[in-house]
Amino acid sequence: QVQLVESGGGSVQAGGSLRLSCAASGDRFSTYCMGWFRQTPGKEREGVAAIDSDGSTSYADSVKGRFTISTDNSQMTLYLQMNSLKPEDTAMYYCAADCPAGFHGDYRYWGQGTQVTVSS
Repeated sequence: QVQLVESGGGSVQAGGSLRLSCAASGDRFSTYCMGWFRQTPGKEREGVAAIDSDGSTSYADSVKGRFTISTDNSQMTLYLQMNSLKPEDTAMYYCAADCPAGFHGDYRYWGQGTQVTVSS
């Protein structure tokens, strides 16, 4: 099995930055794709960003130009650099890996999440 552990969340003021990390360990993925999702109470889970084996990326319109997803394959670590944070970015952020059906399909492995809170 695969274990994903997120870190880097916290509380920041609007306009600030955070860098989330997701360390993967265990079995190798069947398909290489990793992504970040976020969820707030009462709202549907939202895909934030994803990256595949070719380095191709996908971003939600709401974060384009502000967030950057990247991966360090040698260390099996996923990152999400979040700049110009807004209060609406407040959410629990989840790391996910292995998407046999593609970026917009289901992911096989999930982390426990890290809270990001942006105050105004």
